[in-house]
Amino acid sequence: MTETSDAVRAAQHTRRRALIVPREHGAWGLLLVPLFTGVVAGFASEHRIWRLLLFTVAALSLFWLRTPVESLMGIGSLTANTKEERRTALVASVLLATVATACLTDLMWKGQDSQLLLLGGATAFALLVQSALGSRGRSGRMAAQMVGAIGLTCTAPAAYYIGTGRLSERAFILWAANWIFAGNKIHFVQLRIHSARASNFGEKFERGKLFLLAQPVFFASLVIASFWRVLPPLAIVAFVPALVRGTLWFCRKPKSLDVRSLGWSEMKHGVVFGILLAVAFIYS
Repeated sequence: MTETSDAVRAAQHTRRRALIVPREHGAWGLLLVPLFTGVVAGFASEHRIWRLLLFTVAALSLFWLRTPVESLMGIGSLTANTKEERRTALVASVLLATVATACLTDLMWKGQDSQLLLLGGATAFALLVQSALGSRGRSGRMAAQMVGAIGLTCTAPAAYYIGTGRLSERAFILWAANWIFAGNKIHFVQLRIHSARASNFGEKFERGKLFLLAQPVFFASLVIASFWRVLPPLAIVAFVPALVRGTLWFCRKPKSLDVRSLGWSEMKHGVVFGILLAVAFIYS
């Protein structure tokens, strides 16, 4: 009897945790990697360290806030059903909203860093469009993820802006670079999932020919952007590991899909990309 009660309590605890903690590991990466690149590339002076910390806490709080709010509204993968679950989700929502509001108020007090409102508006719009596309079901899933990535990668220009005090062209180039990488990652993951039963190159090509043919075009575009000084030359190196892994997959022997392993592999690619891109912007 005691073992049964313990198992029930453990299950309830796990469910309550899932109601308030974001479960999309890939989304965490899409948020944190751009945030890292923005902080490093935009690190200008010591007096802005505190402001960068405030922004980081605000960004993480707002990202986390979405999960308990969706649980309360019944539009997430899990819905708060019982009184205890609704209380848990409500308390988490209030705490996270309070932290985010306090940090953003401090950042924008007396008109400081007010252009965060522009980036915040763009992020909110992207997330609304993502929700609309997501409501279409499986047919709109990848498009929804691509649009949602616009909002998540907005942490790159925002952090760069906080660090330098300027929402310059470099901030938007940093945003674009992070979003392009995120799009490549999303497309590859969807390809792996939908091609889980592909047993040879022909079957893989049939399902992913658009992705494969886009790789050399993508690389050529990066070279042209570098030639015209739109993108730092070293930034090309940041994209190379992802381009190689996406191309070589078509030639590798088939094996069963391990979603967890795929997720961790993509996380590692994201970390490598973030470090290389930040270095490219520092030395450009």
